[in-house]
Amino acid sequence: MRGYIFLGLVLTILLLPGVPAEPESAIELTLIDSLEDYDIGIHAGKVSPDGLSVLLVGEDGFAHRISATDAGDRSKDVQLNTNRNAALHDLAWHPGGKTALLTGDLGMALRYTAETHGISTVNGSGALLGLNMTAVEWRAAGDFAYFGAVDGSLWKFSEGSGMVKLADTQDSPVSDISCHRNQNVCVVSTLNDGLAVVSSFDQVTFLSGTSGETWIGVDCADPTLNECVGFASGKKTQAVRIDMNDPSQSTMRSIGELSTLSGDFIGVSRGHDGSTLVHMAPFSMIRQQPLITEAFVQILPEDAVSWDAVISGRSIEFVWENEQQSGFIVTSFGNIVSFESISDVEELDMVSLMVIIAVTISVPGVVVGLIYMNSPYLQRKYLEIRGLKKK
Repeated sequence: MRGYIFLGLVLTILLLPGVPAEPESAIELTLIDSLEDYDIGIHAGKVSPDGLSVLLVGEDGFAHRISATDAGDRSKDVQLNTNRNAALHDLAWHPGGKTALLTGDLGMALRYTAETHGISTVNGSGALLGLNMTAVEWRAAGDFAYFGAVDGSLWKFSEGSGMVKLADTQDSPVSDISCHRNQNVCVVSTLNDGLAVVSSFDQVTFLSGTSGETWIGVDCADPTLNECVGFASGKKTQAVRIDMNDPSQSTMRSIGELSTLSGDFIGVSRGHDGSTLVHMAPFSMIRQQPLITEAFVQILPEDAVSWDAVISGRSIEFVWENEQQSGFIVTSFGNIVSFESISDVEELDMVSLMVIIAVTISVPGVVVGLIYMNSPYLQRKYLEIRGLKKK
């Protein structure tokens, strides 16, 4: 009887739920340089299609090009002259990589030419006069780009046709635009009116059930999925299932919330290998992988404060990776911070894996052994099979 009680206690312990591990930072930070000694007011950045350059834009018409692979080398910088003093809020490289569109306050819609580093006004920009523009993105084919404004309006642009205002928009500011990487379909996020899908024929459809959130960004990160992911205040994420045959019939997956993390979402950047790097305030970051619908901590705010209390008090405006968990962060001030994977975390993950394997193998053996030890019948049958008799 004591043996059976002992067996029951062991099984109870083995079946107890594990205590969830506390989130840990997966990267370590290093300050490599600052673009200026004063606060530039960076608002956005994008990596060129060839992965070699980064364009940055910000307050007072600031536009600057740096190396994507050697971001600490100021000799590779190109200071761009926009001849504007209004704020630039977003930019988008053309898929061909030879030009980029810049947009911002007072109806700014500019083109950067990579070969000459020149900045010029795009055709039809007069239609935007007086509007504060918030977002711009090229669709996959590179034939049209979409501009978003603070009044909720959306504009389709090509150099031939200029600016054409789209119908069926709402009134809330456009916070972000992201286009599918293989299809001419885009998703727009707004602060108060929800998420909208723009079809290849420029039909705008706002998605039911999304107007109750404050959407700060959207990303169509994985080219293999017919999905884009929206990111809302309150650390909420929700995937848009795009109907490529009829985008107006696109639907939403269930909303998720990262309630275990402190802080809140403030922006998104494209991560390595089809993932999204979500900026948070206070200074922190997560990686969202749409293929498996999971989010992983990259840097926790308390670890950022321990690293540098001053820089961690600034906001993350743009992040890019040259390899998985290896890249650079640009702050609003203009600090350039490199990050690398923490080797201890990788070693810990390997140790954890070995423990899991060992437990997976050993636990059934322990259970079977305990049952055998407390069962005269099984012991007798085992000895008979081995050709022995229990004495």
